[in-house]
Amino acid sequence: MSRLASSALVAFLLAGCAHGRSPYAATESSLELDRVVLYRNGIGYFERRGEVKGDALVIKVRKDQVNDLLKSLTVVERKSGQAVSVSMPLDPESWANAALSTLAPGQGSLAQVLDALRGTYVTLKTTQGKLRGRIVLVEAIVDEPDPTPPPSSERVPPPQGGARDFKVSLMDGKQLQVVRLSKVRGVTLQDGDLALQFHRTLDATAGEGMFQQVAVEIRLAGANAHDLVVSYVVAAPMWKPTYRVVLPEPGEKGPALLQAWAVVDNTSGEDWGKVSMSLTSGAPIAFRYDLHTPRTVSRSDLTEAGVQKRAAVAMGETSYQSGGDRDGDAIPDALDKCPDHPEVFNGYTDEDGCPDAANAASIAGQPAPPPPMAPSPAPAPDPRAAKKKDKAGGGGSSRNTRATTIEAEYERGWDHAGDEMAKAEEQAAGPAMDLESLRRSTQASARAKSVSGLTRFDLNERVTVPDGSSTMVAIVNQDVAAEQTFLFRPGGAGQGYEQNPYRVVRFKNTTPFVLEPGPIAIYAGGSFVGEGLSEAVGTQTSTTIPFAVEPSLMVSSQAQYTGDDLRIVKIVRGVIEVENFQRVATTWTVKGQPDPKGYSVLIRHPKRGGAYALKSKIEGLEELPDAYLVPLKVTGNATEGKVEVVEQTPSQTQISIWDGRVPLLLDALLRVPNLDAGARKKLEPLVRLRQEIGRIDTEIEGLARQQSELDQRANETRQNLEAIKKDSAAGDLRSKLNKRLDEFTREADKIGRTIVELQSKRLEKKIELEDSLQSIDLSAPTP
Repeated sequence: MSRLASSALVAFLLAGCAHGRSPYAATESSLELDRVVLYRNGIGYFERRGEVKGDALVIKVRKDQVNDLLKSLTVVERKSGQAVSVSMPLDPESWANAALSTLAPGQGSLAQVLDALRGTYVTLKTTQGKLRGRIVLVEAIVDEPDPTPPPSSERVPPPQGGARDFKVSLMDGKQLQVVRLSKVRGVTLQDGDLALQFHRTLDATAGEGMFQQVAVEIRLAGANAHDLVVSYVVAAPMWKPTYRVVLPEPGEKGPALLQAWAVVDNTSGEDWGKVSMSLTSGAPIAFRYDLHTPRTVSRSDLTEAGVQKRAAVAMGETSYQSGGDRDGDAIPDALDKCPDHPEVFNGYTDEDGCPDAANAASIAGQPAPPPPMAPSPAPAPDPRAAKKKDKAGGGGSSRNTRATTIEAEYERGWDHAGDEMAKAEEQAAGPAMDLESLRRSTQASARAKSVSGLTRFDLNERVTVPDGSSTMVAIVNQDVAAEQTFLFRPGGAGQGYEQNPYRVVRFKNTTPFVLEPGPIAIYAGGSFVGEGLSEAVGTQTSTTIPFAVEPSLMVSSQAQYTGDDLRIVKIVRGVIEVENFQRVATTWTVKGQPDPKGYSVLIRHPKRGGAYALKSKIEGLEELPDAYLVPLKVTGNATEGKVEVVEQTPSQTQISIWDGRVPLLLDALLRVPNLDAGARKKLEPLVRLRQEIGRIDTEIEGLARQQSELDQRANETRQNLEAIKKDSAAGDLRSKLNKRLDEFTREADKIGRTIVELQSKRLEKKIELEDSLQSIDLSAPTP
């Protein structure tokens, strides 16, 4: 308990210390904040309006907000809508980040920090005095004797094996100085900005946040006063919804009251005074992107390409022709290819080896011959004309066009949507927390508007939210259709309530607003009765909110697994495809005290997934993505109620026409009411033939049993005759047995002939049946 209290006290003190130094610190500007739109994804849209004198507007933002500002900044003059330019300093924290990146809890050293600050001008206070210069490098040394004797005042420990130290090299002008790090007693950073950045980053490491601001300068066209609208999107705390549902009084019927508030946190570093506020629900995509830090692209270095060129040494060749004129035209062969070659240009040629009059004239100090005539170039564009066009409003950027659209939309005002709130009735006498009293206690004034799939709450009245504070803004105060019932989830209502359902309220969001996820307090009978948590609820969508446990009801379930319902699915060229079902029947049972009016419990029955589906529709059942909401009704004065949920999955296989189940399956198929008449006409003779073959098979089986029995009796008679074969006194008996044996034999032979006839007849029927099957191609309708 003491630990919990201490944690709460520390959190309170930290919150008190953080007041005024929020992690969402401020945008500074001379323009008044006019509009704030807060989103549920950690960003906020801010719009400022006002007049600026001169040609520059400076907006100060926290450095970590610069990238968001660059992504979304729009600056528009309300009168001309003229585009402007934006400038700002580059990222100043590169060196500090490089140095501090080596430091982590329990890691890093002074040598690593100094080495990361190469090129930085520092002053080192050492045991031998002060050294100044830019850090060149820091190198590690092991067991290296110190060439510089220590001063007499310094106590030097005796040398030990494996002693490590560092040498720090400083460059000051032309002088390079080296000092041992073990002799350094202090370091002073001469770069004030770098030192400041160290402090800022250390503040962030210590949890104090970064409050360095960057001045973003916006250049305006012209030096006169400007009436501006400036908008941007930066990080902001998400707004949080909270709800209240007030149920009708016990025994009364009627709609419930839905009330909603938005909790708005202002951590911007400035007061929001009478601003127009909107709250947007939904999930817009927003991300961070570094537009402020300069990025360089690696390029190939071809410096050595020219140096590495080497000309190959070649042996000279002697020609036996004089002057290099093989054709005898008194013109060197090398000039024969030139279109024009006066005989004397003093040997000056162009890059093609042809005579170059310009080169010759320049070297000889004579004017060059005029060049050939070329078409006159087009006149250069007049920059003043472009500037005039820009002043006329042309050439505006797409970002400014977007800002103009926002401005126009703001001037027109948003469209009204949804029904007006019910007027408050007169205050009832006495302090009661009933539905009407709570309705009158809340004044919600907001309009709903759909913007690119998002729902936005536009507050009708301007609001004031001081810096470092939270404000609750009423946004909904409207009647909705609702009911109170019970809901059982597998596992029950928590530890100790494994068989008990929840008491829930179900209501339909008939407001024009999307209700974002948030807590919902439930009131009934003039007091608080519980609370729940809601997911996002779209307009015209129903939701179920558990708010209490109902221990007087007990819920149990029992599942039974079976396989059943074989039926023909398809007959194609003698192949019969049949389908049977694997079935799971779950019986849910609710037990409780009898209620004269009866009641119902919603059972959240998980779906089995895969190919399982409900065998039949249950009245009042609702389907969820992963479960069914099954109503279980308990009639008046009953102590128990049951409902069965049957899920089944089909399994298909193939069987032969000679399978013993086929006649029954074909007969069942003919009884399907929606069987096609043509298919029925083809199936009827098929069924008749299969039945006849079945009767023949049955008759053959019966005759075969009789024949077997006769054969057995005949064998027994033969054995008896063999036993009395040598008995001379058994003549009468022998005659009687022989007569009986003849009867058995004649009757067995007769049955054998009948079986042969039946088998021949069966063969004919079989051929006819198989021929009929080849012409059948049908899919059985679902019964």
